Amino acid sequence: VSAGIGRVTGHGLMDGMRKYYPHRLVYALTASLVIANVINLAADIGAMGAALQLLIGGPALIYAAGFALLSLVLQVFIPFTRYAPFLKLLTLSLFAYVATVMVIDVPWLAVLKSLVLPPIRWDAQYAVGLVALLGTTISPYLFCWQAAQEVEEMTSSKRRKPLRRAPKQAPSALRRIGIDTTVGMIFSNLIAFFIILTAAVVLHAHGKVDIQTSAQAAEALRPLAGDLAFALFAAGIIGTGLLAVPVLAGATAYAAAGAFGQRSGLEYKPQNARLFYTVLIVASLAGIALNLTPLDPIKALYWSAVINGVTAVPLMIVMMLMGSRRKVMGKFTLPWPLKIFGWLATGVMATAAVVMFATW
Repeated sequence: VSAGIGRVTGHGLMDGMRKYYPHRLVYALTASLVIANVINLAADIGAMGAALQLLIGGPALIYAAGFALLSLVLQVFIPFTRYAPFLKLLTLSLFAYVATVMVIDVPWLAVLKSLVLPPIRWDAQYAVGLVALLGTTISPYLFCWQAAQEVEEMTSSKRRKPLRRAPKQAPSALRRIGIDTTVGMIFSNLIAFFIILTAAVVLHAHGKVDIQTSAQAAEALRPLAGDLAFALFAAGIIGTGLLAVPVLAGATAYAAAGAFGQRSGLEYKPQNARLFYTVLIVASLAGIALNLTPLDPIKALYWSAVINGVTAVPLMIVMMLMGSRRKVMGKFTLPWPLKIFGWLATGVMATAAVVMFATW
């Protein structure tokens, strides 16, 4: 839905919302997204530094700042289309988590049983955990990034145009979006499953339930699963961090610039999109600065995921309404299957948030 809105209209998500919905709503959604993203950034930046320290020794904070500054320099000074292929290559690092599972002893019968009949508790802690899980899977920053990337690709290509202006491009464009999104979400959720499985089998089953950093999680794997599992998991943290940081910082900048009706895009030079690059730089530096505080990265990630789970609901509602309006999408309004599953997903997210607040 988010990619379709970007490809059809030629505008980012918040920019499009600003044209058709109250500005106060757009500002509120943007503010909550920015807060969650900066916390996410801080945790990812710190995790990369700590993981590299585990692998080679040395100062974790210096490593963390180095990774963040490298990502920032690439985004500010190099056109996105030049280094995007390297980010796509980094997705291969995700398979480190699959490899980790392959080198540990997994009770697969128990895993299959829990997948079919998961234990459910009717209490506030479980409800909050469910919202966090949904919020880290269906995250608002992903919507902003997905729509913005469709716009970026049109900006950098002379052939691609918004589908409202070039309807003949629709069949191939919408087919590509469908394949791209489906493959991406299948693999990302599969990787998430393997991460959860590793934590359950190696950490939780051995009583290690108070992990405060992802580096601690990697270190805890060493005595229980061996050096290979430890090294794979630590390398995976670095690879996924390098992949996530530009997406989080970029999505934050896209959302803020769009909310205020300012030009946005990584293909622009900084002087031509000042608010966009200002937010990009400030968000990245704030992520580094938070690592100088006694911030608990795991708790920070957890509560930013909860914020995402709540923020996603009104954002999804507005997206579904936008995607269904001819005034916005022309003849490319959402097809019925996408409407049904889109509203179903929105309903599930809303129900989880309501239950969380009701049981808190």
